[in-house]
Amino acid sequence: MTVVLDGGLATELEARGHDLSGELWSARLLADDPAAIVAAHRAFFRAGATVATTASYQASLGGFAELGLDRDEAVRLLELSVELAREARVTGDELVAASIGPYGATLADGSEYRGHYGLTVAELATFHRPRAEILAAAGPDLLACETVPDVDEAEAMLLAIEGLDVPAWLSYTVEGESTRAGQPLTEAFAVARGNDQIVAVGVNCCDPRDVAAAAEIAREASGKPVIAYPNSGETWDTRARGWTGESRFSPDLVRDWLAAGVAYVGGCCRVSPDDIAALAAAVRPGAGSPRG
Repeated sequence: MTVVLDGGLATELEARGHDLSGELWSARLLADDPAAIVAAHRAFFRAGATVATTASYQASLGGFAELGLDRDEAVRLLELSVELAREARVTGDELVAASIGPYGATLADGSEYRGHYGLTVAELATFHRPRAEILAAAGPDLLACETVPDVDEAEAMLLAIEGLDVPAWLSYTVEGESTRAGQPLTEAFAVARGNDQIVAVGVNCCDPRDVAAAAEIAREASGKPVIAYPNSGETWDTRARGWTGESRFSPDLVRDWLAAGVAYVGGCCRVSPDDIAALAAAVRPGAGSPRG
């Protein structure tokens, strides 16, 4: 059975009038307005999503420290990200995936779409491990190692979550048949082959038109079920801090994705609850209307 994921949490928060212009992005609301995060998660659940990805993508101990929060408070907010997604469940059966975003996301300069930060695999693993430990201890159903721009960071994330006893998925942000750092996807997806902790491998925050080809490569190179949750196809302008172009996200593409082996499907930036409702209807025709 195909698993329907949520869409762009920040997109929904912005649509509800929240200013996410700071460096912590949606994670700022963990401290300032946690009820808003619950409402946004619930909107996606009501649209038909069965997995929510937490508001921890851009959260980090260092980022919270810059807000003047001590380590204990930062830990509490990371744990809270899991609790809020759990609180938002509609049927009680939905799953929570704790988001572990790339190192570049914490820099808030768009470098997660370039990779090659100049850090070693060991240095990146050291960065990711504390946050991964905190999130895993909060009891999510899954860890979402997402928007990974290069193979080095993928290897570092796999090291950082090793031994945490929580299943995880690994998803790259890609361009065509390469990672954002320019590495071939066959090499990128192969890092997860034989890793029993990884339950799915694939792509997110990429152009919807890149999903089908990447999914086929992911399936062959990793031997894993495939996950895909692209953005709308618009482009993030780091200088203007805004999106440009037109949306290309369409449930009509889902059939191609499923044929390519996608088992977990949803959306990322600029993908709304309405988009997820249409996607869920395409994946589960005749399943009924969104849940109230």
